[in-house]
Amino acid sequence: MTAPAAGSSGASSAGAATAPKPLAGQVALVTGASRGIGAALALELAGRGAHCVLVARTQGGLEETDDAIRAIGGTATLLPFNLTKDADKIDAFGPSLIERFGRLDILVHNAGTLGSLTPVAHIQPRDWTELVGVNLTATWRLIRTCDPPLRAAPAGRAVFVTTGRVQRPKPYWGPYGATKAGMEHLVRSWAMEVEGGNLRVNLFDPDVVATKLRAQAMPGEDPATIAQPADVAPALADLCMPAESRHGETVLFRGRAE
Repeated sequence: MTAPAAGSSGASSAGAATAPKPLAGQVALVTGASRGIGAALALELAGRGAHCVLVARTQGGLEETDDAIRAIGGTATLLPFNLTKDADKIDAFGPSLIERFGRLDILVHNAGTLGSLTPVAHIQPRDWTELVGVNLTATWRLIRTCDPPLRAAPAGRAVFVTTGRVQRPKPYWGPYGATKAGMEHLVRSWAMEVEGGNLRVNLFDPDVVATKLRAQAMPGEDPATIAQPADVAPALADLCMPAESRHGETVLFRGRAE
């Protein structure tokens, strides 16, 4: 990778007789992979045989995800990266992945930021810039750089994690909902543009899940009463499988409705 790659986990034990894994030989790029849904998804994809390129801001969190992947015999490449401060460098992701691995089969943009829950009239420019940068601009740049290798893949898959706030607006959630709505529109447009090829593009709404973002929004909620990232990961990983036929859809994980 052109951006710094901090590590690569080892492969499974030599000589072990195992059945072929459905994503063996494939390369998956996962953002927000240091914790929560992104980390759980990376572990799930690695368990299905994919080599995961893990993107997140925190080196320590990425190393924890890599340790979990290594423990199940999977492989990963770590890419500590700030999607807002280093936004222009996202453009190098696609070409760098092709140079290093010769392919990119799966893109999951899970990284997101909540910002401040505030009246629309009180949104601060710094918060707005951060929200647009992670939730919307990074989506555009990831599509831009990953479109060629994903279209060239035998079964390219792209999934973008969204929120029910797009369809169910709520007071003080305007900045978050607006930037996610923009992301959804961009993704749906792209899905229409690639219709008819091998690439499948979908949105995934995990509903209510015990993540850091959720805790920030609902600090008094007991996380044990709602779905966990590991509960959500298999359904999200299913959208990345070669046999997946859905395209241009928003797939809702049936957790607890608000």
